Parts: sequence; C-alpha cells; structure tokens
Amino acid sequence: MKFLKIFFKWLIALVILLIVSLYLFNYDYLIKAVINVYGTGHTTAYLNDYTVFDNRIIEKGDPQPWPLHRDYNKVDPTEKLQALHKEMGTVAFAIIKNDSIWYEQYYESYDKNSKSNSFSMAKSMVSAMLGKAITEGKIKSLDQPVSDFFPEFSEGMAARLTVGDLSSMSSGLNWDESYYSPFSITTRAYFDDNLRDIILGLKVVEEPGQSYKYLSGNTELLAMVLEKATGQTLSAYLSDNFWKPLGAENNALWQLDSEKYGMEKAYCCVAGNARDFARFGKLYKDHGKWNGKQLLDSAFIARSVTPRFPDTPQYGYGFWLSNYKNKDIFYMRGHLGQYVIVIPEDDLIIVRLGHRKAKRTGDDPHSSDFYTYIDEAFTMLNQT
Repeated sequence: MKFLKIFFKWLIALVILLIVSLYLFNYDYLIKAVINVYGTGHTTAYLNDYTVFDNRIIEKGDPQPWPLHRDYNKVDPTEKLQALHKEMGTVAFAIIKNDSIWYEQYYESYDKNSKSNSFSMAKSMVSAMLGKAITEGKIKSLDQPVSDFFPEFSEGMAARLTVGDLSSMSSGLNWDESYYSPFSITTRAYFDDNLRDIILGLKVVEEPGQSYKYLSGNTELLAMVLEKATGQTLSAYLSDNFWKPLGAENNALWQLDSEKYGMEKAYCCVAGNARDFARFGKLYKDHGKWNGKQLLDSAFIARSVTPRFPDTPQYGYGFWLSNYKNKDIFYMRGHLGQYVIVIPEDDLIIVRLGHRKAKRTGDDPHSSDFYTYIDEAFTMLNQT
C-alpha cells in the first residue's frame, strides 16, 4: 500500500511536470490533441471530430433538393466497389449523372443528412470564395500582393507573394505538411487556439509563384485575406455566396481554432454531407452558372481547373486535376479520401466520403482508390 502511494505521488508529479513543460516550451496544444484525438485511439483527425471542436454555422437558405434520376439505385454496386468501401470505411458514395442522383449509398449510421468532415475539400471552397471576392472587386485580381492586407509579408521575397500564389500552392512558405507528426506546424494549426498568430509567424523562404508545393498554410493565409477583404467571417461569406444560392439542404459547420479567436480552419474542416458538397462540383462543371444565374466567373473557373505549372499538371487553383482514360477530370480532395470528382464530358459527378484512403504509388499524385471509384462508377453506368 505504501509503495502504491509513493508510486502515484511520483506519477502525479511527473504528469504535472509534463504539463508545465508543454506550456513552457509552447507545446500546450498537444494537451488538446491528446484529449480530442490521440486519447480517443486515433492517430490523426477523423470524420466526426468536428463534434469536439468549436464551430461556426454555415447557414442554408431555401433548399433545392437534387432530383432523382429515372434509374435511381436500379443498379447494384460492383463487387470490387463494395470490397473497396469495406476496406476503406466508406460512409457515403453517390453518382450524379446529368444533374440527377443516379445512385447513392450510405454506410454505418450515416444517411443523406449526416455531417462528416470534408478536410481539404474546403480548400476548393476557399478558392471559389477568392473568385467571388475578385468578381465583387473586394480583391483586385489573382496578382494582388498579400502585403496589401498583411504588412508582415511586405519585405524581401514575401513582397512578391500574391493571393493567386496561395490558391495555386506556390507560396514558398516555410510550412511542414505532416499530418501524423504531433510536432509539425500542421498539427499545431489543427489544435492551437490562435491560428492567426501561427500564420502571421510564417516566412517566405522560396521564391513565390515559381513552383507547386502543397501547403495547408497557403489556404489559411488566403482565408485571412478574404476575411479582411470582405469584412465577413468565412462561414458567413460562404453561406451568402454559395451555400444559400446553391440550395444546400442542410446547415454546415466550419471548425474554428477557438471560440475566443474565431478563425475558421480554412484549409479543412467544413462538416457537411455528400449531396451538399456535390453542389460545388456541379457549379464548376456548369462554368459558374446555377439555375441560369452566374454565381462565379466562368473565366476564373476555367483558370482554376487548368494547371498553373506544366511540370505539375495535377493542380490548378484550389482543385486537383487528372487526365484519366483521355478524360479531363477535376476534383475536390480531402484527408482520408474525401472526394467530389467531376468528369465534365460525361456530365458526371462522383462523391465519396469515408474513414480511409488508399496509398499513392510511385510518383502518381492520385491514390489508387480515386481511379477505382471512377472505373467502377462507369461499370455500373454501362449496365443500364
């Protein structure tokens, strides 16, 4: 008994020392990480982690439900697709053909209204918001310097950093895009209470606008520019200009760094559903028009789905790009395999949400499950 008392006293002392050390060395965000993620058995962010963070509501307007295709759910998924869903933990899968839902299936306890984390699919939404702000004259162009909004980026190479560089992932910022290291700036940004301070502490260490390098910090800084330029929170601007006009059927949530500082995690973390995420795919497929109204400039969309750099053809401005089976494809993509895949020539949108994704092979920027979802969707469509 005496031994146990001594043991627990030392254990408590060590825990207190650890916590104090985390605060002293500015790693106190790890306490939040352990409580909300690591301590729950996860090694990284997960689909419904929005429930343990502060959020801001993205308000819907008048819902515009998707029409159901005349062949809605008449074809069963292929065995290969079903096996992949099981292996990767799919929770939602939908095929939208000719602007009607041709097939959809939900797994576990999810349904068409269930929310799940979009992760980096939110980057595409932020890029769309940039296009809208340019159209409204609140941002001059893709070439406007970031220093016009934040003087912290007004010296040296940083003075040449533009909002377009942020959207096209060519900023040259010193950001470590590591999702599984608890000590990376990506992890810090996910759990820290004050995102703005983290982002304004970044440095431009490579010449901006010269080459592609995927960095979540780019989108967060772009979001801070949008916040200043529009005078609105990101959630309100997204709601007013997209969520409501696109007829989303459900309110969505956007994770915040904290209620105190109130900055959206713009590089990720809009919690919504497959049907509502698909609306962005349709908007871009239709060159910015929705119900006959031009919501987003078609020239901006054309530039968004065109590679900025010839040697990295997989990315434009906020959208991933592919040419698969001689079909030009653009798509929204998020951590753990969240996809809104658009194949314009076939008037086709494929949405997949889930817990895991397949690994990439070699130098291919697209993971193998991306191709499988497309292949099996076409196999199903060819059965009608």
